[in-house]
Amino acid sequence: MSPFGAVSSCSRLCSGVWLLKPGMQSSLHTAARCAARDYYEVLVLGGGAGGIAMSARMKRKVGAENVAVVEPSETHYYQPLWTLVGGGAKQLAASARPMGSVIPKGVEWIKSRVTALDPDKNCVWLENNIKVSYKYLIIALGISLHYDKIKGLPEGFKYPKIGSNYSVQTVEKTWRALQDFKEGNAIFTFPNTPVKCAGAPQKIMYLSDAYLRNTGKRSKANIMFNTALGVIFGVKKYADALLEVIKDRDLAVNYKRNLIEVRADKQEAVFENLDKPGVTEVHQYEMLHVTPPMGPPAVLINSPVSDEGGWVDVDKETLQHKKYPNVFGIGDCTNLPTSKTAAAVAAQSGVLDKTISLVMKNEMPVKKYDGYTSCPLVTGYNKVILAEFDYNAQPLETFPIDQSKERTTMYHMKADMMPLLYWNALLK
Repeated sequence: MSPFGAVSSCSRLCSGVWLLKPGMQSSLHTAARCAARDYYEVLVLGGGAGGIAMSARMKRKVGAENVAVVEPSETHYYQPLWTLVGGGAKQLAASARPMGSVIPKGVEWIKSRVTALDPDKNCVWLENNIKVSYKYLIIALGISLHYDKIKGLPEGFKYPKIGSNYSVQTVEKTWRALQDFKEGNAIFTFPNTPVKCAGAPQKIMYLSDAYLRNTGKRSKANIMFNTALGVIFGVKKYADALLEVIKDRDLAVNYKRNLIEVRADKQEAVFENLDKPGVTEVHQYEMLHVTPPMGPPAVLINSPVSDEGGWVDVDKETLQHKKYPNVFGIGDCTNLPTSKTAAAVAAQSGVLDKTISLVMKNEMPVKKYDGYTSCPLVTGYNKVILAEFDYNAQPLETFPIDQSKERTTMYHMKADMMPLLYWNALLK
């Protein structure tokens, strides 16, 4: 299956290319209102990849005037590009578009925040105690970053030498820290929580290694990947390939190490050893890239639509809610047991579209999501290992080649083709 496709042949990757024509971008919305009406046939919560993709599909199904998107943000970001922004290969501005330009034309943009969900009464509550009812609800609220769960953050980002590719406020600090590197430890972290784009914490390590080699500083650097996991990657085929890269480039990997504190004034990072409770290690750093702990949005915690962990509780094959048949979930906010990536959202959107179509006809959903997700593992400024796999952590590849090999063609697909497909195909 292709990185932004929902079916299983190379043609799916290219099926959106015909959309890449001038003038295809939606018109800017002139105004975003706070609940212009109190009822919509389809209400979409969230203006990220999943929310916009589904609002476009629902517009075609029920008409733009019957669809609304609840999203407080003024800007929509193509976040997969931030790996390359942090490595100095792309500009941050290239990842951003005004929110009004990506919400499908005619679809209502309710510029507000969801404060509560009441699926038993088919309504949600917004800021200022505003109630909006729906016939069908699509929850696409994404995932929340919790830098504050690391002692010393986020205030530590005021200091140099530290950055994070996961936030628009800190991604450019990663590139500055890399440029300013002189000598010592360059440390990259992976937290003890679910994360979006699980490959990103190590992608920036490979880019940093390449940059330091290109600038003659690599011999002065000790590059460390401290991960809370017990493996480098969850799919053996790609894990084996990554371990070869790690060995060839003399990178140090420390497993079961979870970042718990940053002493930015002293350039010290404190890690707990997950195999030895109570045991901590302190590492001096010259550069530190932080991947924050993550979790479900606060509004979903203890919500009737969520499981015990706070994730939207959906059927893993149909994306329909397990209790409320007119409620659906997509993307990072769900408890789907697959990696949280934009490619997963693309595959899920096709399945969910079919699911909702049948539910609207009072028929049983039949289209099944197989857990497809994709992670283009950037291993250099012109190299990518394209990992594609399913719920069972088995490769589910698009191309008739060994995708565990580093390839320049896959880098250009990641850096150049995928952003075009995102803006002009997935979101449409």
